[in-house]
Amino acid sequence: MNVEKGLVRSNGVAVMDGKAESTSTQKAQTVSDCTNLKTHSTLIHNGGAPEALLSSTSEMEKTTEGLSLEEPKAVPLSTATAPTTLAPADQLWSTSRDKAVRLRMEGSGPASETPVTIHQMFLETVGMYGDHPALVSKKEGQWVTLTWRQYYEQCRAAAKSFLKLGLERYHGVGILGFNSPEWFISDVGCIFAGGLGTGIYTTNTPEACQYVAASSEANVLVVENQKQLEKILEVKDQLPHLKAIVQYKGELQQKAPFLYTWAEFMKVGEEVPDEQLNAVIDSLRANECCTLIFTSGTTGHPKGVMLSHDNLTWTAYAACLMTNVKHAEEVLVSYLPLSHVAAQLCDIWMGARLAMTTYFAEPDALKGSLVNTLKEVRPTCFLGVPRVWEKIQEKMKAIGAKATPMKRTVAGWAKSIGLQYNYSVMNGENRVPWGYMLANNLVFKKVRESLGLDRCKLCFTGAAPITKETLEYFMSLNITLLELYGMSESSGPHTISDNQSYRITSCGKLMPGCKTKLENPDEDGSGEVCFWGRHIFMGYLNMPDKTAEALDQDGWLHSGDLGRHDQNDFLYITGRIKELIITAGGENIPPVLIEDAVKAEVPIVSNAMLIGDKLKFLSMLLTLKCVVDDNGEPTDELNLEALSFCQQHNVTATKVSEIIANKEPAIYKAIQEGIERANARATSNAQKIQKWAILERDFSVTGGELGPTMKLRRPIVVKMYQEKIDELYAVATEKQ
Repeated sequence: MNVEKGLVRSNGVAVMDGKAESTSTQKAQTVSDCTNLKTHSTLIHNGGAPEALLSSTSEMEKTTEGLSLEEPKAVPLSTATAPTTLAPADQLWSTSRDKAVRLRMEGSGPASETPVTIHQMFLETVGMYGDHPALVSKKEGQWVTLTWRQYYEQCRAAAKSFLKLGLERYHGVGILGFNSPEWFISDVGCIFAGGLGTGIYTTNTPEACQYVAASSEANVLVVENQKQLEKILEVKDQLPHLKAIVQYKGELQQKAPFLYTWAEFMKVGEEVPDEQLNAVIDSLRANECCTLIFTSGTTGHPKGVMLSHDNLTWTAYAACLMTNVKHAEEVLVSYLPLSHVAAQLCDIWMGARLAMTTYFAEPDALKGSLVNTLKEVRPTCFLGVPRVWEKIQEKMKAIGAKATPMKRTVAGWAKSIGLQYNYSVMNGENRVPWGYMLANNLVFKKVRESLGLDRCKLCFTGAAPITKETLEYFMSLNITLLELYGMSESSGPHTISDNQSYRITSCGKLMPGCKTKLENPDEDGSGEVCFWGRHIFMGYLNMPDKTAEALDQDGWLHSGDLGRHDQNDFLYITGRIKELIITAGGENIPPVLIEDAVKAEVPIVSNAMLIGDKLKFLSMLLTLKCVVDDNGEPTDELNLEALSFCQQHNVTATKVSEIIANKEPAIYKAIQEGIERANARATSNAQKIQKWAILERDFSVTGGELGPTMKLRRPIVVKMYQEKIDELYAVATEKQ
């Protein structure tokens, strides 16, 4: 690939100017990790330097010059003016924790931006917005605020403690718990100390925790509470690299020399000299690994996605360019799992790039308390996975069903105007229909206020497919959901929608400085979506074969997704290569569109999964909408929307089991008719659903059918319900 010729030499050094520049502190030059900083920061002449590269370095020097922190233990920020230097590297990928990569730099535009480390990005924000609120969390019912300067100081204190506890370079710090200031501080502090920040899903079993901790060779594990601590203690003997465990909420219920409370942990490193930490910070390189994101893995073990400093700092920069967000003005609520790339990039790294103020939701956010936090905080940006938006939709529909006929009529009228208006905005016509102002005052404003979204400029959805029905529902309420698309392997986003530029069911447009190509397109222009840019991951930790499957010889990332572009360059994801159902007759069928069609036609259906790979016809597994308990477990009780559906069909059942046991004729007939309506729109007979079955319980994360972002884990569902599937095909098999 010639993208980088003349821009990045084989040692991974970025182009700047003809003369060598090295203003790094002498301290850093003695650090063993970087034997000779002068060679690392030699800047190559290539027909004149891109001015953006030079100016952004000098701008950073200006903004951080003479910066002093008035907090206790303030230290001179010696690294503030160090130039960006890169570690030697001759390949675009690596599977070793300590091996740097060549960056996909360009000669001009956003991809020519000077690479910076996490620390350099942080320092710039502290220099400009030190007194601005950074992290806000509830302690005993009261909001407690850390400013950017205090947050930075706490990250340094945590970094010293990690060093004192024996954190080795390129070793993991595993973090297992719900979002909190301690999660952020552990992650950033570990990176300052030369470690690899490694989130672990709170829903993981002890065995799954052991796998991640062992793969990352974690020296320290930070856990939220006793429940998570017990998981680690169960597998501690299988973690040879583990030296300490820190619990950040509640008192320790047992004593052991390797166990620390958060307060004890933060004091452990007090004697570590600033010079020692500064030397480590000065030795950090933008093209080296700093974070591991473990994919949730629908089959086999999860893969450790290695992300560099540049992956995170550059992606945060590029995403901010696209979304019209402003420095020190944005407010967000952190609640999605930080072990997932979407929440981590948005909450921690874009937060640090833009000096956002992050409020932390309660741990039971997804069980119902999120709306209360939103109403209190009133964020300016909000990211929800599709299931979050669907839950809000279900709740609002249930409330609407109880409203007076008059209110229902007004709401229906307002929603038709909202949909009409937002489609015209989307198409660039901006036609304001008659009655819009009235509808806005009577309905839209009140809905936004009731959700805590009255200040929200950007409502994003991502991490899994969302239905057109849900998108139109919110559009009709004057809330435009903006779809994002990307993957862990692209540091989060690849395409982004914004208020000025979106199309319903599209994932938006390419981030600046990135490229997309569609490989092997069919007659409709749909091909495998491949990515290129500085957001592309380094490789999978210790998995060269898997890395070679994902990254081709030229360094393009193969997503495994099928997509097409429209005439305006909006990207539409049409399916997933691995999810494609190939019937016994050889027909390729993308399941999501068919599943969405059934869910739209039959409102009592919660989840629908198409079956038919290597089989003679298509069938479908269905679950019904039910009440979810406090642990996120689906119950047997039908929810309000499902009860309303039953009442419309004169059915008195209140439980899923009652409908199945009685094969409730009116409900089964309504489902069959809905499936027939979906079948009527099928592009061929092979794409029609011939049989279906209702499962006893809904899919859930705890049940294993859904991943952490509510993505359907198809191979697992097939295994779990193999008997049911066999029953659906039994008659056909007997006839053979």
